[in-house]
Amino acid sequence: MVSVRNHLPLNALRAFEASARHLSFTKAGLELRVTQTAISHQVKQLEEMLGSSLFRRLPRGLALTDEGLALFPVLSDAFSRISGAIDRIEAKGIREVVTVGCVGTFATGWLLQRLDSFRNSHPYIDLRLLTNNNRVDMAGDGLDLALRFGDGSWHGTEAIHLMPAPLSPVCHPDIAARLRQPSDLARENLLRSYRAEEWPLWFAVAGAPCPLIQGPIFDSSIAMAEAASRGVGVGLVPIAMFQSELVTGRLARPFSSEIAAGSYWLTWLKSKERTPGMRAFHDWLVDAVRTDVPDRETRSVTEHRDKRLRQTKCD
Repeated sequence: MVSVRNHLPLNALRAFEASARHLSFTKAGLELRVTQTAISHQVKQLEEMLGSSLFRRLPRGLALTDEGLALFPVLSDAFSRISGAIDRIEAKGIREVVTVGCVGTFATGWLLQRLDSFRNSHPYIDLRLLTNNNRVDMAGDGLDLALRFGDGSWHGTEAIHLMPAPLSPVCHPDIAARLRQPSDLARENLLRSYRAEEWPLWFAVAGAPCPLIQGPIFDSSIAMAEAASRGVGVGLVPIAMFQSELVTGRLARPFSSEIAAGSYWLTWLKSKERTPGMRAFHDWLVDAVRTDVPDRETRSVTEHRDKRLRQTKCD
């Protein structure tokens, strides 16, 4: 026996969906630009094919039966999807969603200010950006790509090196004014990340003994930098991601010593076939990083502030 679903007329389904939405054959006819009689006839035809009434005809309108209530949301969603697909085709391109996970520090410190460039060059890609604190489950989170901080070695992933991310101390300018040498940090509240080795490595590079570090622990450099800007203590952050805070004076960099604790990488699962959208984002990102030249004015202001700070310490 052949199911009636293989022979349901599209016009009748459309007539039912519009009538169910308006609970009126007349309003459905106005929307679809046919007569009320034509809508009523098409719905009646559909009911006969299904062997069930979809509406109860009332003196002042329509009411959906149980069968109508079951069918209406399914059709409504289907027609909405069809309409959306046609709109995208008429717009001269099928849109692709690309889901990118990004460590929050890189998102706010570098990526967000450049997303207009990607959107303008790839208008048919819908970028879905999910920020994180560098703990990523690419398969579980449904990520196509992930921007991560580390050494580039993650099981089951391909990794493209983007840029180094050296760490250096930052703090409120008032705190920086009383720091004359790295050993002075022993008197300050040192803010920590979950990577316990960072401060000891920095003190070794700076040539000073590492004090007992008991400051609060942060899982985000953004939160750590914010705490530092409020005078909570001295944080150790990827300095390149906080240039705007240094330029505006919300943060100061008391010492130039830095450590190479990791880099930023673009990663994706080896098991995942790369789509055109993924390749487009990869190519755009690599090119943007390669051509990214530090703004000369920003660099000049930063150098001027560092010079002024050094002069203050020598006074």
